[in-house]
Amino acid sequence: MKNYSKIALIALFLSTAVFTSCGNDDETPAPVKASIYERLGGTKMVADPDNSGQMIEQGRLSFRKVVNSTIGLIVADIQSNASGNLQAHFAPLLAETGSTQATNIAKLSDNLTDFFSFNTGGTNAVNTYSGLSMAAAHNPATNPRMGTKSSSADYTKFEGYVGATANANGVASNTELYTDIVAVLESLRTPIVQK
Repeated sequence: MKNYSKIALIALFLSTAVFTSCGNDDETPAPVKASIYERLGGTKMVADPDNSGQMIEQGRLSFRKVVNSTIGLIVADIQSNASGNLQAHFAPLLAETGSTQATNIAKLSDNLTDFFSFNTGGTNAVNTYSGLSMAAAHNPATNPRMGTKSSSADYTKFEGYVGATANANGVASNTELYTDIVAVLESLRTPIVQK
């Protein structure tokens, strides 16, 4: 009788374990949130509007549009001498002339596009960032194209440019995507703000 009780207890324990494990397998796991890069179009190949006959990942194109628009806003504010513009930061680059300036602005755009694409989920080789760290890139002592160190107000101004161009390129302010992009920018504040 004693063995029968032990066998019954073991059988009860095993059946409980089996039913419990089966029950856990039936639960739907919480969905994994897609990366920012994926939500901006991901690896879907589309025609590159800036390079006739070439294709580009939609996520990368989305970032490039925002980066180029941001650079355009910064330059327009500098040219119009708008209050709080970032001229001191971009003075070395903007002092260059002709094709040198255009080439180096294009390089800046490519580097920023690489950086944001790579750090927000772009996994293909085209999205590799090999530039300076954010601290080195924003320090005039290590980057001769940086005119001065950034203050917190400068960085907030830059975030405003990015926010405005994200809105202009279809990312509404009241969305989770916009909030996630701002969170990425905020994560960069500490290494970039150096004064």
